[in-house]
Amino acid sequence: MSQTFHGQLHRVQTFLAVVDFASYTRAAQYLGISKAMASLHIKALEQALATTLLIRTTRHVALTDSGRELYDQFKGIVAHIDSAFDNVLHGRNRVSGKLRISSTAEYAETFVLPILPLFTARYPEVRLSYHFNSSLNDLVAEKLDLVIRLGHLADSGFKGRKLADYAIALVASPGLFAERPPLQPEDLGAWPWICNSNLAGPPSWTLSHPRRGEVQVPVEPGHESNSATAIRAMALAGLGLAVLPEWMILDDLGNGRLVRVLPEYRLAAQPVHVLFPNTAHLPRKSRVFIDFLAEHLGR
Repeated sequence: MSQTFHGQLHRVQTFLAVVDFASYTRAAQYLGISKAMASLHIKALEQALATTLLIRTTRHVALTDSGRELYDQFKGIVAHIDSAFDNVLHGRNRVSGKLRISSTAEYAETFVLPILPLFTARYPEVRLSYHFNSSLNDLVAEKLDLVIRLGHLADSGFKGRKLADYAIALVASPGLFAERPPLQPEDLGAWPWICNSNLAGPPSWTLSHPRRGEVQVPVEPGHESNSATAIRAMALAGLGLAVLPEWMILDDLGNGRLVRVLPEYRLAAQPVHVLFPNTAHLPRKSRVFIDFLAEHLGR
């Protein structure tokens, strides 16, 4: 293939990535090039086509009419190419390559890591690279293929698929309430809380009662951690109230090391999502792993 073709292909790939990520910076990180190079690729493509494709402001990247037409056409072309490659690989029952994934340590150790041998037995040519993390920054910065995240997520520009739900509980060490236990949700404001610093926005929880309905409980910021394991340890030490996944604390509740706070109230179940880049092509290794997770973790 000519150098001109290769150059235009790189420019089109950059254009698709910028649109998919809605960001020059994130597209450049995903492609492994500098932001300046990504900008040069777009300018060169616009010069070659003699038209403006993207309008960039300080906060947004928007498509022009010409840009939308080009994006739709090339997206379809890329989809056809991907389909052709997948058909050949699928015909030989081959899925290969390194699959780079991440999740929180606690969820992975309980639910994901135990089923990985089943996946590698089904797809022996896939090499797994597992990272423990609870942020979304690593999805692009570390060039991961997909991440598993817990709880309700803010709009991140990534694509996702819901895998399951899990129950959460408001708990504390029994010694915390030795003298004056809370009798109603309004009493909780007087107690220290241990917050999860991964959660966005002002901390608050909605408690639901079967007869009294819902009540919003604001949380006074106090102790915090980005690790559920650390939050559990701090709760066991009597440092405050904590909201934790029930699957993490079943033994603690069973032996009385932790107790449910206002047990007649409940917190809404939280979702588990697998997230992946919003790009024109999702590799087959990622697709089969997402289907595998849905098969084994879905309820």
